[in-house]
Amino acid sequence: ISMKKLLYFRAYWCNSCKQLDPIMEEISQKGINVQIINIDTNQDAADGFNIRNIPTVVLTIDGVDFGRKVGFNSISKYIDLYNQG
Repeated sequence: ISMKKLLYFRAYWCNSCKQLDPIMEEISQKGINVQIINIDTNQDAADGFNIRNIPTVVLTIDGVDFGRKVGFNSISKYIDLYNQG
């Protein structure tokens, strides 16, 4: 069984991230695996996924990048991203 999840790259000082937090929470409550990664405390992970802007949400399957959404998007865009994998 493959491991599929959304990696949510954010920072506490990022206003768009603050707007996206409730959407990521709602997605998580729908049973989608969301891992929050603070780029200020986990720069290695941000570098590993070549994160240049935040917020960025990356779909990973078994740790491999299968697509991403950069910036603030609607909940349906993130669910579509997850379902494409």
